[in-house]
Amino acid sequence: MGPKKRAGLAEIGVTAVLDLLLHYPRRYLDRTNQRSIAELVVGEEAMVLATVRRSQLIRTRSRRQMVQVDVGDESGRLRCTFFNQPWRARQLREGTTAVFFGKVDSFRGQRQMTNPVVDLVGDRTGRIVPVYPQSEKAGLTTWEIGTWVEEALERAGELADPVPDAVLDRFGLLDRTAAFRGVHLPGSEAEWRAARTRLAFDELLRIQVALVRRKREIERTALGVAHDTGGELLRRFRAALPFPLTGAQERAIGQILSDLASPVPMHRLLQGDVGAGKTVVAVAALLVAVEGGHQGALMAPTEVLAEQHHLGISALLEGFTVPDAGSLLGDRPLRVELLTNRTTGTERQRITAAVASGEADIVVGTHALIQEAIAFRSLGVAVIDEQHRFGVEQRAALRAKSAGEAVPDVLVMTATPIPRTAAMTVYGDLDVSVLDELPPGRTPIRTRWARGPLDEEAAWQRVREEVAAGRQAYVVCPLIEESDKLQVRSAEETHAELAAGELAGLRLGLLHGRVPPRDREQVMTAFRAGELDVLVATTVIEVGVDVPNATVMVILDADRFGIAQLHQLRGRVGRGGEQSWCFLFGAGDTPEGEARLRAVEATTDGFALAETDLDLRGEGTILGRRQKGRSDLKLASLKRDREWIERAREVAFELVDADPDLAGHPLLADEVDLFLGPGEDEEDEARAEWLFKS
Repeated sequence: MGPKKRAGLAEIGVTAVLDLLLHYPRRYLDRTNQRSIAELVVGEEAMVLATVRRSQLIRTRSRRQMVQVDVGDESGRLRCTFFNQPWRARQLREGTTAVFFGKVDSFRGQRQMTNPVVDLVGDRTGRIVPVYPQSEKAGLTTWEIGTWVEEALERAGELADPVPDAVLDRFGLLDRTAAFRGVHLPGSEAEWRAARTRLAFDELLRIQVALVRRKREIERTALGVAHDTGGELLRRFRAALPFPLTGAQERAIGQILSDLASPVPMHRLLQGDVGAGKTVVAVAALLVAVEGGHQGALMAPTEVLAEQHHLGISALLEGFTVPDAGSLLGDRPLRVELLTNRTTGTERQRITAAVASGEADIVVGTHALIQEAIAFRSLGVAVIDEQHRFGVEQRAALRAKSAGEAVPDVLVMTATPIPRTAAMTVYGDLDVSVLDELPPGRTPIRTRWARGPLDEEAAWQRVREEVAAGRQAYVVCPLIEESDKLQVRSAEETHAELAAGELAGLRLGLLHGRVPPRDREQVMTAFRAGELDVLVATTVIEVGVDVPNATVMVILDADRFGIAQLHQLRGRVGRGGEQSWCFLFGAGDTPEGEARLRAVEATTDGFALAETDLDLRGEGTILGRRQKGRSDLKLASLKRDREWIERAREVAFELVDADPDLAGHPLLADEVDLFLGPGEDEEDEARAEWLFKS
């Protein structure tokens, strides 16, 4: 091909023959079963292959540009109308053959499509025609791309296969040569489906091999602390708890203690639904570190959450002592310190000195914990809460804070449940513990979607009734200031409206990210103390606010929030023994918005919601923060390929455990390095680092 076409391919990320083969068709046109124009049904989406009969560019009275294209096949004619796409007149000249995909309408008795998707396929024949992603800007058509792919496959001949024959036989997978030919040049639907399955398995296997190798390498080479897990502190902590642990908490603590007793650094993800009791499990891990003369750290993403953790952990450990040879009594009170950006200079100096000397046993904080001035005498266990809110560099920085050679044990926690298959793909080098039971005494939250004014009035009535009974409520808005573009309510305007309207006479507080820190703390302290009836807030209260007396959550413009965020916000109530309520205000104007509200209304099970969220939203980019790139899953889907993720992980463990360096599988080792190893540029390096710096 010439330099112009090469430049066009480079624009869509194709710079090598491999890239071309990985540029998969986005759909297929089945020429044996395609619809004719005469068979099109008004109101349905359809795809037809037709030839342009007439094309004209028209300026409307409102000065918009409109291209009208009349196309036809042997059975009839169809009009395609394109608005604000004047280049279509050049693309769709008379005699051009193309695929048109869109919704069929009728105007004055003639079938038509408005702004259909167009793929130029030339006069290509054959039973199934692959339709490739193409770029008008790059000047490429699906016909050209298909021709180049076919040429590449012809020249390549037989392709080396990195997956052992025994694995292919076990799962009934095609060999790689057949898979690439089947996905690009299929003879039937069954053939391209089988090809897609094989190539999706390859993508998943590469990721799992990389993750499993990383996991096993850490276990072989990293020097950790072998903690004594049978100490007095942990026994006293269990005995002092005012409630029994759930079975899930007992299992998680058992798994963590097993990790801590090993000289291999713990690398564990603790997943727990909202209110499942993750903090108690984390404190058990931190106490094991303190018992052995080490220190514990808990890093949270927001000051509100860090302060809440500090209050909660201090209360749980009130009256606890640790051995101190320098004390007359032989012990001293266990010290839990709080370090955030709000901490004053004098206080920061005192805490920094206590951390360096080892006098501070457990330090709770925000990003302030990983600032250069902070140095632990002996960091034994690091807990990172709401880990998805931190960058990988921040998590790695906390892990590197220990003064000695030993790597601290790391527990990362999330109250945003992750579907099992996604966790295996994104956090595949971590061991996973799951808290899937709620502590006794928790009353399920009743969730209602307020679909109109009557439902909304019932919600405000419930708020007034709960406040009259001595309880409290939250009202959450998505933005701080009014936005005409989004038409969502602001916290400040809502606060004023409610104070003068539906909640007149009640004591209302206001909390958002622009409230000065000192004022924010005063508002939170007043709400915790019951001096405020209703807290109007933005999502700063999404995590970390724990007020058992709050029993109503009202979320305005709820259809603008994601499922995980709605579930987190709902989890701010239902933390005491009283019946709690969550009201979702939102029009549900889009199918996605309506589906999210229906899902949250239907269940309080965070793990079930996580699966629903994955189905609704898709997995996005798995291996990095970029939205495209060589390492992304091109064919594999976390939604569609759940069973293949598990199979790929199973095979990865088998191969790596039998042959850690993959010396017996050099093709697979090369391929994993090519896709996930040190890259050709900084972006490739960054993607690999992002994947592994858990």
